[in-house]
Amino acid sequence: MSDEVQPGFVRVRMDLSYDGSGFSGWAKQAGGRRTVQGEIEDALRTVTRSKDTTYELTVAGRTDAGVHARGQVAHVDLPGELWAEHREKLLKRLAGRLAKDVRIWSLDEAPAGFNARFSAVWRRYAYRVTDNPGGVDPLLRSHVLWHDWPLDVDAMNEAARRLLGEHDFAAYCKRREGATTIRTLQELSLVRGEDGVITATVRADAFCHNMVRSLIGALLFVGDGHRGAQWPGKVLAAGVRDSAVHVVRPHGLTLEEVGYPADELLAARNKEARNRRTLPGAGCC
Repeated sequence: MSDEVQPGFVRVRMDLSYDGSGFSGWAKQAGGRRTVQGEIEDALRTVTRSKDTTYELTVAGRTDAGVHARGQVAHVDLPGELWAEHREKLLKRLAGRLAKDVRIWSLDEAPAGFNARFSAVWRRYAYRVTDNPGGVDPLLRSHVLWHDWPLDVDAMNEAARRLLGEHDFAAYCKRREGATTIRTLQELSLVRGEDGVITATVRADAFCHNMVRSLIGALLFVGDGHRGAQWPGKVLAAGVRDSAVHVVRPHGLTLEEVGYPADELLAARNKEARNRRTLPGAGCC
């Protein structure tokens, strides 16, 4: 599949953050629901005086309703003349137009071969939870889950290590027609901070729908003693959804960072990421 920028257009990389509490996810939806993509595209159309023309964004990771992002990346292809006219003041104008729960931090002409989605080599999320018997700090309530059982972080980390590597994560994903559930989980670790908040770091080449929140749901069952450390690995190996694996609430989840290769490798990664993945030894049918 070709991803060449059309003649006369410039691909612009956009680095942004948002508080997902007031959004119905990233992607535009019918029915007038408020989304991050819709909000930014509307603002972009207004500040560039593009009238009825919408310049569509491509994003590194499409977050669900209620999920936050600190290090989201997107790209948009703009006419060269429009980019030349507005580039010096576009960032400030967008800041004046956008609501305060979404901020764009940089707008730069992207290197050749860059695609915010397909050029990425990893995405890193954080999920935050507290087992404080008194609940969540009111100032953190929109970003931290309260789990009302004491959690053993060591047991959760033991279980997490068994999930690392390339696997078919069908047991932890909501299936989508025609989409593979094979992913490489590069990091899954948990640390309890001095404030008692436990932060789970989850990094993979890509994620399928509900994967992070399902993994955290399984680890919480281990941490509070309802399941042993071997259980999440057994669920993974079974390859089917287990009713005991809960998809935890979205507000504890934040997309922290997206990683890209060196500029000269962007095009190759872009092409590679579009290939349908199979596990070694998997049959064709």
